[in-house]
Amino acid sequence: MMGKIMGFLGLQDEEVLEEEVDSEELMPSRKNKGQKNNIVSLHSQKNVKVVLNEPRSYEETQEVADHLRSHRPVIVNLQRLNAEQARRVVDFLSGCVYALNGEIKKIGSSIFICTPENIDIQGAITEFLTEEQA
Repeated sequence: MMGKIMGFLGLQDEEVLEEEVDSEELMPSRKNKGQKNNIVSLHSQKNVKVVLNEPRSYEETQEVADHLRSHRPVIVNLQRLNAEQARRVVDFLSGCVYALNGEIKKIGSSIFICTPENIDIQGAITEFLTEEQA
């Protein structure tokens, strides 16, 4: 009982918690037969939808944050914003994904993908500079 309380408060190592979950799965107690298990499937989201967003002002970025809080990845196109507004949007979204343990990555010129913690981003897209831009 004390181990469960310590685990709930985050004061116990993760390895010990994993062992407790494994032992509970293997030997369910009789008193839990009528109750639902507290085990959550890692594959509970079968249909993950990617949201496309093209804000025209800084005020519209709260919608992106709402999608991230709902565990939906968002592709944000900032091409319609001026440089200062785009910088503010990226700063705001960076704070959002940090608070949600997510990620933000640039995938194109003024295009970013923001993901919550349940979605992993693999790989990277590099930008090549032409001789005219250098």
